[in-house]
Amino acid sequence: MDLGADQARTPEILGRDRALARIAQLIDDADGSGPKVLVLTGEPGAGKSTLVEWATSQATARGRRVLRVRGCEGEQDLGLAGMHQLLRPVLAGVDRLPSRQHDALRRAFGTDDTDEPQSPDPLMIRVGVLTLLSDAATERPLVIVVDDAQWLDVGSLDVLAFVARRLEGERVAMVLAARDDAVPARFDRDFPHLTAGPLDRAAAGLLLDRQPHPPRGRVRSQILQQAAGNPLALIELTRALGKTPGSRGIGSIDSLSLPLTARLERLFAADLPTLPEATRRVLLLAAAAGTTQLSDVLHAAPDVDGPQVWGPAEEAGLVRVEGGQVQLCHPLVRSAVYQAASFAERRAAHLALAAALADEPDRRAWHLGAAALGPDEQVAGALAQSAERSRRRGGYAAAATALERAAELTPDPELRAGRLLAAAASAMYAGHPQWVGEIAARVDSLTDDARLTAEASLRGGWSLAVTLRHDDSLAFLLPVAESMATKAPALALDALATASTPAYNSGDPFYRTELERIGGLMAPRPDRSDCLWTRAVSSPFADRKEILKNLTHAVDTLRDPSLAEFVVLGAVAWILDETDLAVRLLGQAMDHLRRAATAGANATAAQAHALALFESGAWTAARSAAEDAFWMAAEAGADNVTVGSPILQATLRAVRGDHAAARAQVGDAVRGVDLRKSRSLYVRYCHALGMAALAEGDHHAAYEQLRRTFTQDFHPAPVHYHASYYYLADLAAAAVRAGRADDARAVLRAAEKSLGASRSARLDAIVHRASALLSGPGEAEAHFRAAISGPAGVRWPFEYALAHLDFGEWLRRRRRSAEARPLLGTALETFERLDARPWIERTTAELRAAGVAVADSAAPEAVADLTPQELQIAQLAAEGLTNRDIGARLYLSPRTIGFHLHKIFPKLGITGRAQLRDVLGHMPRSD
Repeated sequence: MDLGADQARTPEILGRDRALARIAQLIDDADGSGPKVLVLTGEPGAGKSTLVEWATSQATARGRRVLRVRGCEGEQDLGLAGMHQLLRPVLAGVDRLPSRQHDALRRAFGTDDTDEPQSPDPLMIRVGVLTLLSDAATERPLVIVVDDAQWLDVGSLDVLAFVARRLEGERVAMVLAARDDAVPARFDRDFPHLTAGPLDRAAAGLLLDRQPHPPRGRVRSQILQQAAGNPLALIELTRALGKTPGSRGIGSIDSLSLPLTARLERLFAADLPTLPEATRRVLLLAAAAGTTQLSDVLHAAPDVDGPQVWGPAEEAGLVRVEGGQVQLCHPLVRSAVYQAASFAERRAAHLALAAALADEPDRRAWHLGAAALGPDEQVAGALAQSAERSRRRGGYAAAATALERAAELTPDPELRAGRLLAAAASAMYAGHPQWVGEIAARVDSLTDDARLTAEASLRGGWSLAVTLRHDDSLAFLLPVAESMATKAPALALDALATASTPAYNSGDPFYRTELERIGGLMAPRPDRSDCLWTRAVSSPFADRKEILKNLTHAVDTLRDPSLAEFVVLGAVAWILDETDLAVRLLGQAMDHLRRAATAGANATAAQAHALALFESGAWTAARSAAEDAFWMAAEAGADNVTVGSPILQATLRAVRGDHAAARAQVGDAVRGVDLRKSRSLYVRYCHALGMAALAEGDHHAAYEQLRRTFTQDFHPAPVHYHASYYYLADLAAAAVRAGRADDARAVLRAAEKSLGASRSARLDAIVHRASALLSGPGEAEAHFRAAISGPAGVRWPFEYALAHLDFGEWLRRRRRSAEARPLLGTALETFERLDARPWIERTTAELRAAGVAVADSAAPEAVADLTPQELQIAQLAAEGLTNRDIGARLYLSPRTIGFHLHKIFPKLGITGRAQLRDVLGHMPRSD
């Protein structure tokens, strides 16, 4: 069909930037000398047709004529059916072709009026089509769009391949899309290919968020796991879940019970009903087993006919068997196979597997639990024991799932309540707040025990603590802490420590007072790390010295630390400005999560790690960590992080000079969010916008934004009792250039008075820099020298470099250029390492004004084309890590790592990972 000149609305396509750029370039080259053919491949549901539609709309919008054809299974045996569909809009031009070409096409399409039974000349058909297309492109360039090429008839494919090889010099381009396992032989080698691979985790999460009813919590993680980055699967699974909310299925394990739509079943398991009964049986065993070990299936079905039983399934493309492994071709095939079986068949499969796995108690317990028909204490006990073993290995998510199923099978209500609470605790460490809330809510109906109900309230409060519902969370937690202060001090301390996080994020002075009051009802426990967190939140400045002493002791005496200890002590170190220690402890917490495949995730810890990395100057790692935190939070429903992480990413964009993107990202992050009750996020939001304005050179806007981190009172107070102080120096820098120094001095005086003398080296340097900028000539120099002395250069490099730049500027303006040069040189070196482009330009200009010749700084061109995530993957691969190792570190599948590497190689101009070390070896690591 011919789309003529009607312009279709261009849809936004997530995660396909590279593909869109390649297609756009091809469309532009239709009238130029670049490549004229692009073969687009991908698995079913990968979004090839979406890209084809985008290509069509873009070509039309750019004034190209579009001819398109879509393969149809029902027309595969009709000769030249596809070519007839493609050429229908231009068939009138056949009459203008040379006679032999004219006659050949007339005969081929059955429009020849003669009764002669002469067969058309195949060469003349091909030449005729080429001429027809060339003529059609005379008035304006032509784009040929072919979708589902794997279903075109052979004759049409022959003609298309003939045309594709002869487009040089023609005003014609071709986009051809086909399934990656069925690319027509004529197009599988001779033309450039572009694979629409799986979406990365962030893009997949954004696609889920754009659905009418975005999934949250554990089911979101299950959808992401099942879909494996397949866009259609993400959409269809979400749609199916919306039609059957709460669908779980008796005896289901993992995410096998997520409902599939008929469309997904057709795509991934259309041939399943036609397979022999024995083949469907072993497929069901493979799906239920949850592993790829062929021996598991063979032991569970000793009567099957050896390797031959798998043949029909392999021919259907559902499974691949080799090397003792049975690999289903996609997670959705596993689900389709499992759901196609009856309950009796599924139960029989689980019982057979349980019998075959008698020597593996954990897996045996899982299968017995999946096969159980009702309460069964023996099976419940086995699952509880399995959960304890998983918990000891750090497998919190697996432990929570096992305990939840154990509770369902537990006859005694009190014991069931206890197992539910244990499940909630493991789900908490796995980082799934909504799941925790769902489990804890079921406890009240099972018991009247005050301690158990208080623990349920604790878990319920924790499930809200990572959201923006700070008041609701504290309404659960503070009463538990107070009521259990003498009856169950350990439980009360847990509640108080948990309450400290929403109290900090809220920033409301009332909650800090409550933390101190309720804490006073309990005996001091300086040996508990969570007590340090409560004290640090309550009094981060006045009690800093004592808290730091206890922190140092706690870290020095750590023995076999738990995930919670890493996270809590890392958070205490961060709030006290022991940034290096915070990076180390929070990094160990993330490593702890990565080591256990079933550990889960912790968005709050990931965001704290990202903040610490940012402050330490490890900006590339900070951006990657913030992105990880975002998708973790999106899966968990932790909206404190889904807002906070983009704010940090926007700040990183701002300090690297992308001020427009920074403002756009921070605007998207807070759209529809009321930050008035989340003061920590509010001041970080203001700081991000302030830094974007500074990067742009708009000092008036920068000052207005940064000024909002303090109140407008006669004696300005920090909007957030802790976070606001760290923006004093930036506020002062903007004030001087915006002519608002008097107002800024009032803020600084009030801040110094409330801070007192007990402040960290970092905060001391910030206050000195602000004082230097706002002081008269007689006092400024002493403050500048204080700001650049001490450990700030190593621990907080960006702030250190800013102080050097400000001091260097101050000296040069007083005609002390010789003294200014080394300060400016130090600043420039740090800014270049951080890639803080606005400040590189400013420092370079100052150095030139001071009489120093400075070459323009630019990142190596090839590496500059890589995204932060691609650069991180490339660096890890260059160090010799395998795709599996890299995936474990970055929470990505090995397949996704491979997909990224295939994108990275052409950007770097290399062909394999062995060359990465040579390319990246000349680049200093940015972190």
